[in-house]
Amino acid sequence: MLLGEQEQFLSYNGEVLIFQLSKPKHVQGRADKTVNLCVRRMTFNRDTKLFVQKSSAVFSMRASHLKIEIICCSCTTDSRTGIILPCILMKKKKRNNVVKYFLLLLHSSNQFEQSFHFKLDYELKEDIRLFTGPSVLWRHANKLFYISSDTCTVRSAPVQLSSVVWTGEIEDDGTVVLGIRTACLSETEDEDEFSTSDRAIWGSEFFGYAIETQKMLTVTCFMPHAYSRVVSSVYVCKNEILKKQLRISLVAITHKNQLIWFQDGLPKGVCELPYEKPCSVKTAVTSSNDLLFIVSFASGNICVVQRRDSLQVASKWQKVKYILVDDFIGSGSEQLLLLFKDDSNTDLLSTFRITDLGEVNYASGINYKHDVPAAEGLQENGLLTVQALETRLQAGCTSVRELQQHLGLKKRVILESCRALIDLVEERTHILPTAKQEGLVSLWDDVENPPHSLSKETTLVSKVPVHFTEKLWQRVVGDSLVVGVKLTESFYLSLSDVSLSLVMDQDFSSISPVIECRNKIIKLNKAFSALSVSSCQIEPPPKKMKLDLHSKNDLKKEFPKRCSRVQLDGAKTVIAVTSLSPLLAFHRVCCVVLLHAKKQKRQNDSLQESKNITVLCGKILLSLEDISDGKYSVKMLRDNSFCTGSMEDILAVLAVSVRFSFQIVSSDCTLTPVNSWLLGEMECTPFKECHDNIFCHKAGNVYGTVFNWTLKNPFEGVLTLFCRNLTVLFQCLHSLSRVLPPSCDVKLLRSGSKGVLTEQLALALEKEMLTLRSSFFLNENKAENSLTWGSEPGKKISDAPVASSLDSEEGVQQFRKKLQNEREESVLSMNQTMNGALYQEIALKMAEAQLSSDMIVWRLSKS
Repeated sequence: MLLGEQEQFLSYNGEVLIFQLSKPKHVQGRADKTVNLCVRRMTFNRDTKLFVQKSSAVFSMRASHLKIEIICCSCTTDSRTGIILPCILMKKKKRNNVVKYFLLLLHSSNQFEQSFHFKLDYELKEDIRLFTGPSVLWRHANKLFYISSDTCTVRSAPVQLSSVVWTGEIEDDGTVVLGIRTACLSETEDEDEFSTSDRAIWGSEFFGYAIETQKMLTVTCFMPHAYSRVVSSVYVCKNEILKKQLRISLVAITHKNQLIWFQDGLPKGVCELPYEKPCSVKTAVTSSNDLLFIVSFASGNICVVQRRDSLQVASKWQKVKYILVDDFIGSGSEQLLLLFKDDSNTDLLSTFRITDLGEVNYASGINYKHDVPAAEGLQENGLLTVQALETRLQAGCTSVRELQQHLGLKKRVILESCRALIDLVEERTHILPTAKQEGLVSLWDDVENPPHSLSKETTLVSKVPVHFTEKLWQRVVGDSLVVGVKLTESFYLSLSDVSLSLVMDQDFSSISPVIECRNKIIKLNKAFSALSVSSCQIEPPPKKMKLDLHSKNDLKKEFPKRCSRVQLDGAKTVIAVTSLSPLLAFHRVCCVVLLHAKKQKRQNDSLQESKNITVLCGKILLSLEDISDGKYSVKMLRDNSFCTGSMEDILAVLAVSVRFSFQIVSSDCTLTPVNSWLLGEMECTPFKECHDNIFCHKAGNVYGTVFNWTLKNPFEGVLTLFCRNLTVLFQCLHSLSRVLPPSCDVKLLRSGSKGVLTEQLALALEKEMLTLRSSFFLNENKAENSLTWGSEPGKKISDAPVASSLDSEEGVQQFRKKLQNEREESVLSMNQTMNGALYQEIALKMAEAQLSSDMIVWRLSKS
């Protein structure tokens, strides 16, 4: 290849990078031994439909006899910062058949950096790959060699191979090389027993080699060995570890012009390719969330295979010089950029096409206002057909959901009839479910009598169906007793201000065990199975109120508690935490668990009323023998890569822990060391019930600490700790500070994340506005009903013509009197008043709504 014709194209962050070797301008009287590596950053302009140059850079190299070449270029991860950067592998020939190779990194500032270099006594020609590090891998004389920026030393793998079909990252194994080698007989097999037919099938096999750990891997989850004779290239679409097993999805192209889809080592689909000699395959995810497989051929042809119900060739092109995949138009999804061969034009970007086989379709030389090619018209018709089919499918799904709802309604009617029959046989009064529980709108106002004292709580408890309480559990964590009550969703949605009480079943008249406590709310995210703990509605210091917990009709002795609410998969759990030591003083204790809440009730279509209710949830027994035997202890065991604690154990640990959240921001390095610190030094394992939360098994004070690490982007994340006390917190932070880069900024989030508080503030302001509006309409209705129209009750002004009544003096006087009455009523309607009880009700509701908004604003100002 002549100097000046060496050109390489690479896509990076939606840009097209063009690398080109050029010779500097010749200066008379001076020998020219310098070669420049030029790079141009090109971006697509959606207005002009052309690629324009954004910036450029030059890297000068000393070279004699023009023996310098670009071997390959790719985008790899810089292990120092975790940032993906373009890298270029260069070759420089020297004397005595020595070849020098060096790897360059291109930073966002357009500065080149030489990562490392190495010398060989041969040229790289086979299976050259660039991967994380940056590192270089190649094959020579059926051996595998590699070098990285960390070691700068060429190493060889202990394996003989015939080809490399894939190099990439595998979970828990790091960089893995998948290749093909001659089949190896095991030590127990005899050479003569290996038949000719077996040699024909198993003459070659796949192998996997992990670069970091330098060990061989089992490859049965990739593909069967029988395909090793035909597969030429592989692309791994997805790899993950589920239930201690590696699950892999990949596509492979074969010498028989086929594309095969493999799932966990088994072929799931095959597609015949339109051209011969396929050489590589890559993927793209389009705006319609379609997965495309782009296959390149040695002849310069390209085809795209689409995977929906089956693998089918969606499109194909000929005479393609380069094909790149990236978000070139800035739409948030990937597109294909095809650069075509054009002998009449040296600029490849002058003849291109950008498409995602859907709505995106740009091509050079097309007038988009008037000229629409026939191929685009056919493609648009195909898109409309697909959209129509999708609409019909959605309509069918809607019909199925309606049928399921109808069957569910029938099932509820049958169950309610069975309950009514059971109550009739047992001579009990059957209580029908409210309209709100059935998802209906009541035609009447449901009148419910609120309790007047605590002595009537048991009467009210009997009016609440038993099936509203799903589970009652208890745990002992340190010096705390944790009691949880799991409620059904239908019951919980109608409640507010929920709390638990523990009432002793024995009579201890000589003591008054009143214990101070703090409240907090724990929420479990259903979509991602991730715990997030936020402090409850803490009031600003000037607005704190002291509640009177005493009553003349108390049910024996009540233990105050810490109460929190937990949400998981439609079921709600209310948790109470109290001190264990006072209870153990009685050796054996039986406590009644009562749930207190405000039950909401809609009135006048918009205004809500609430009343206090108390529900009997059950009883708990506690004794020193049970605690000594560990009956209610939290069990957090390590099962390989998971922590096997139950959901009740997890909730108990979180309820007694103190929560701290820290925002960690790094300006120049990614935050990958945090995850390594959690899994390595802190010996954390994720819970089986919620994988985003991890439990610390490290011996010492930090044991039992729960972490939650959430990355907003590679440079910013939030680390949440649930620890027993401040000493444990300081130990964790001290250990974390040793692994974080010096430039990291760590900030304590005092009142929760701003995003959550902002959303809560929006909801509170909306509630305040709805309360004001509903109160206004309530006032209007009551004022209108209090007015009496006309001069006499129930009497209307006649609509008859008034000309006849004005003929006499008596008629004129009567008409003047009616007119005066209407004028007075009009003035009264303009000056409406309300009674004191109505005004007090509206003022109280407005004050409650405004107080809620003010508390959230105060918390937001402290965050």
